[in-house]
Amino acid sequence: MPFQIVRNDITKMRVDAIVNAANPTLLGGGGVDGAIHRAAGPSLLEACRRLGGCKTGRAKITAAYDLPCKYVIHTVGPVWQGGQEGEKKQLASCYRKSLALAEKAGCETVAFPLISSGSYGFPGDVALAVASETIGKFLLNSDMTVYLAVFDRASFRISEKLFSDIEEYIDDRYADAHADRSVSRTVALPIEALTNATEAISLDEAVSQLDESFSEMLLRKIDERGMTDAECYKKANIDRKLFSKIRSDKLYRPSKPTAVAFAIALELPLAETEEMLKKAGFALSHSNKFDIIVEYFIERGNFNIFEINEALFAFDQSLLGS
Repeated sequence: MPFQIVRNDITKMRVDAIVNAANPTLLGGGGVDGAIHRAAGPSLLEACRRLGGCKTGRAKITAAYDLPCKYVIHTVGPVWQGGQEGEKKQLASCYRKSLALAEKAGCETVAFPLISSGSYGFPGDVALAVASETIGKFLLNSDMTVYLAVFDRASFRISEKLFSDIEEYIDDRYADAHADRSVSRTVALPIEALTNATEAISLDEAVSQLDESFSEMLLRKIDERGMTDAECYKKANIDRKLFSKIRSDKLYRPSKPTAVAFAIALELPLAETEEMLKKAGFALSHSNKFDIIVEYFIERGNFNIFEINEALFAFDQSLLGS
């Protein structure tokens, strides 16, 4: 998928470039900065000396030396001062400038830490929201693959309110599922339910839709919503090459996260999401945390796939996309 949240040591990632959350001198420090300098060896420090420092919100690039990547992009994040000093704009600039440098260097893959969330004091949920929004906007016009590397789960936070709301939602649905073991989220839709609420279709068309494959249904839904293919697969956090496979093979069977991702990109209500999943051989269940979290966002009309993936990651679930 174009944007992935991963638990990994950024110094060991085999990508084209990693991003260093540096201090203004670029001469090394603690945390991620120190770890990158130690792993890269003394040549990185010498290269950084020649750069003459870096301003907050800007970025500079060097070779990676002993690291398993090609480049290190050094960016200086803002110190959190309560949120009233333009910190979020400066942090967004760190991601934009770093991505621009990676693109200019011909990078296809780049890994970021969660900039400014350590000793610079940015609240984890705010830092995460800025990272996801900025990277997401960039990927609307790029085929680069971007990783957000989280060293451990304790350093990754969505907002406490969102986490507790989802936790409560999961608990309620789990209780329902265990109270009635026969519960199933698969629905047998009557033919008339296959029509859009505002658009009638003929009986022949409705019958033909019953025999649609997942791929055929997906392409029909894209057309019905007036979307381009690129708009859809980018909103779904799906790689262009995978989408091409799906388009060219009407019998393609996607994974469940991929099928759900397309439903999210198309902003399908719950019944239509379940219908699309059924075409791929899946169903939503209240015995599955992944399914309940997806349902939580759909029922609230939140189809931001990056926010959904943040929540899925926080609950240790598979992420949406390819």
